[in-house]
Amino acid sequence: MFEAPQPDLPAIASDATPPRYSLIVPIYNEEENLLELYRRISELADQLDGPLELILVDDGSRDASLDIMRSLHGQDKRVSYLSLARNFGHQIAVSAGMDVARGAAAVIMDADLQDPPELIVEMAERWQAGYHVVYAQRVSRYKESKVKRLLAYGFYRVLKWLADIEIPTDTGDFCLMDRSVLDVLVQMPERNRYLRGLRSWVGFNQTAVQFHRAPRHAGEVKYTFRKSLNLAIDGLVSFSKVPLRLSTYLGLFSAVIALAMAALVFYWRVTQVNSPVTGFAAIAIAIFFLGAVQLVSIGILGEYIGRIYEEVKGRPLYTIKERGLPNS
Repeated sequence: MFEAPQPDLPAIASDATPPRYSLIVPIYNEEENLLELYRRISELADQLDGPLELILVDDGSRDASLDIMRSLHGQDKRVSYLSLARNFGHQIAVSAGMDVARGAAAVIMDADLQDPPELIVEMAERWQAGYHVVYAQRVSRYKESKVKRLLAYGFYRVLKWLADIEIPTDTGDFCLMDRSVLDVLVQMPERNRYLRGLRSWVGFNQTAVQFHRAPRHAGEVKYTFRKSLNLAIDGLVSFSKVPLRLSTYLGLFSAVIALAMAALVFYWRVTQVNSPVTGFAAIAIAIFFLGAVQLVSIGILGEYIGRIYEEVKGRPLYTIKERGLPNS
């Protein structure tokens, strides 16, 4: 059994005091970051106006992350953990942590320390000033490729333009939420979750805290391009009906093009009998164009229908194989 080193750090909160803040951290193969994360959170705990509980959610890790969680839970009872039965994904892992959070306010952040824990103090001050949601807004991204920065920049602005609600740009899941907001989110039964969009949908008083995003403390990037793309599609499909309208617009546009081509072909047949434009090339272009429109439309419909299929099955969001909660 792995035994984590016992750092000489203050406890996150006393066992007799209920937490005022719940810090939810999804974990997937973060053994290199966990102890540093715990150390930095412990250092800032004394700066808050109440006790803090740390909820670590193991999302099917294959390294020693779960063993480290057990050890931290054993040495500090305000460190709780959940171990999901398999990898359910980042958004579901966060939802699992939200389900067991007990604080008057909940903070969501990642374990790679790109989201600086020290920002929680400023978030708490904004919350005390009367805001229900305080989200972190990235000003810059250190040591990320230009392509990734460009794609992220473009996605957030396209989503803001297409979404039915106002979703702030350049924001992730790093935020502080009041208990009233958390209770609403916990009651939502959606399976394909885009939490930063749901956070905007619920309303309440919201404000931003800006920060410069640091590189990962250690380990490999867990959000690959494929996972980021899937999350982007979830966000777009969950909060916008524009893609469905787009298929309608494409159909109308192709119909107009078809009528225009029919008129031109008829004109060329009458005026230019031997014109090559009226032959196989024109027919092939029309077939390929209409086929592309149909496939795009079917793909858009499939995204929405697939989500309906997932929702109506009614399966639980996740299954838990092990838990280490207070008094457990």
